[in-house]
Amino acid sequence: MPKQSGLIIYRGPSALDGAPIVVIVTGLDGKARNAKTGLVLQTWIMRDDIAPHLALKTGDDASVCGDCIHRPANGGSCYVRVFQAPLVVWKAAQRGLYPTAESYGAIVEAGRNRVVRLGSYGDPAAVPAAIWQALVSGATAHTGYTHQWRKAPDLAALCMASADSAHEADEAHSKGWRTFRVRSVSEAVAPGEFICPASKEAGAKTDCASCRACGGNTAKARANPVIIAHGTTARRFTLSRNGVAVAA
Repeated sequence: MPKQSGLIIYRGPSALDGAPIVVIVTGLDGKARNAKTGLVLQTWIMRDDIAPHLALKTGDDASVCGDCIHRPANGGSCYVRVFQAPLVVWKAAQRGLYPTAESYGAIVEAGRNRVVRLGSYGDPAAVPAAIWQALVSGATAHTGYTHQWRKAPDLAALCMASADSAHEADEAHSKGWRTFRVRSVSEAVAPGEFICPASKEAGAKTDCASCRACGGNTAKARANPVIIAHGTTARRFTLSRNGVAVAA
């Protein structure tokens, strides 16, 4: 019998707003490979009751993305094409093609001896931290990013704080986070930062599965990666009075 490609590891209320969400792990069969991330398990965090491309239009994606400035509802332009992989995975889940993990032990086994990406789509902060802790407990490594770092301190061990400015990076560092910062082409790499080696600007020297620097405070790396904004997200950002980056 061929190995199951996906597994539902959470179905319940969003930790951000209480709306129904579903979390699916894919790549369990070892066949899915992303050129940048490498051979890793992908996790998809989506509204359970609304297709992701529709949630994006109505603003209901806040249940899985929180107040991320890259959401279209916030005037941003997220680089994830939700009508592609996220929609395919969501439709498969709605058709019952993925089994549901019956216990935390089953979630642990799904991630065992694998590299896991927390939040291929959606913010890990939308999901109870215990789910992620189970998934990565037997993993060889993991990566994760959250824009909700001000609200989810329990994820600092697992995820990088997504910073959209040097000011935000400094604030996150002061709160005990490591950061993954998006910068403009003209911005310098700050002391304690390094260019993401899986990025185009670094010549795609490696992939995320091999680098493993973006595992929050549990990663061996101590320096903080930076990357030039993706094409459609390469917008100018300014700081509001409270130091939060907003679209210009």
